[in-house]
Amino acid sequence: MKMKMLSLIATNKSSNRINHVNLFTDGGCRGNPGPGAIGVILCSHENNVLHRFSECIGQTTNNRAEYNAIIRGLELCAKYTRRKVTCYSDSELVVKQLNGVFRLKNDALRKLFLEVERLKAMFDDVTFQHTRKNNQRVKEADKLLNQAFEGRPIDKQGNQ
Repeated sequence: MKMKMLSLIATNKSSNRINHVNLFTDGGCRGNPGPGAIGVILCSHENNVLHRFSECIGQTTNNRAEYNAIIRGLELCAKYTRRKVTCYSDSELVVKQLNGVFRLKNDALRKLFLEVERLKAMFDDVTFQHTRKNNQRVKEADKLLNQAFEGRPIDKQGNQ
């Protein structure tokens, strides 16, 4: 009986998981280098908002901020799925580095790249896609990072 109950709990837990999460990120700084912030939005594959997050991350460069946004986003994705994540970023450099198109020449970025690779191992499939700044969700992530700069960081689940 106890074994059946544990099996049922495990089944119910895994059935609440989402198969595919879309991750929209933006990172930036005021000055380059300068004070940085990140904005992250997680959506279901049906484009329903699961989570919004933003925070200031201290002195950084634009590229490091972009990596930090992806890292934080993948950490948040692990709460919703361990299956498929599609990451959308307006940083062509970071996306091409993560997809193996561009080489990493910067040691600070290499360290962040390796952290992304470590986090990718938590999921069955992670893909990185470049998107333009005019993508609705990336624009929203940009708005979130600017709110963090203004002293209004956010960490909310759902469509609040």
